[in-house]
Amino acid sequence: MVASTRREARERALGLAYEREQRGIGAHAVLDGLPVRADEYAERLVRGVEDHLAEIDELLARYSQHWTIERMPVIDRALLRLGTYELAFERETPTGVVINEAVELARQYSTKDSGRFVNGLLSRIAEEVRREPAP
Repeated sequence: MVASTRREARERALGLAYEREQRGIGAHAVLDGLPVRADEYAERLVRGVEDHLAEIDELLARYSQHWTIERMPVIDRALLRLGTYELAFERETPTGVVINEAVELARQYSTKDSGRFVNGLLSRIAEEVRREPAP
């Protein structure tokens, strides 16, 4: 499947991230095993999360309140990792776009409270990773 929009690429990346976690394999194995190559941006997100997983999980652990990463629903954890990667390493994408699309995907694919949870956590992370340096 080739995604025509960033929204579709994020949705595809979510599916790939979910598959990676459920199968217990790396992003490269998931991507290399696809019958049809994923969209370039979806691949970049999935590979980026894996390449920066320790940094991403450290941010999630620091800003999540009363939730360990392991205790988060799998879809929420995948969305939070993808969103955190985008916020921290894909600087050209506006903060609001990253957060809003992650929230919409959480509402569509996870629990009824996931949208609010994803919104709150990514907003706190964005305050740190997108902070403008002092002049």
